[in-house]
Amino acid sequence: MLREFVQYRPIQVARFVKTLFKGQFVIQGVGGFEFDNGKVLLPDVKNSHKLAVYKEINGVIADM
Repeated sequence: MLREFVQYRPIQVARFVKTLFKGQFVIQGVGGFEFDNGKVLLPDVKNSHKLAVYKEINGVIADM
């Protein structure tokens, strides 16, 4: 499932990832991500902003 988030809200994205377990999503202004087993998969490490978002979302999921 592909979902587009217009605003970046880590808790909202984390709930989406944890609920669906596998799929894709896009954050407007950041880019696309894939997730599996309730965790966001590592994106292109050349993009530091995208990497920071990846770490933050997985951190929120771990805290849930």
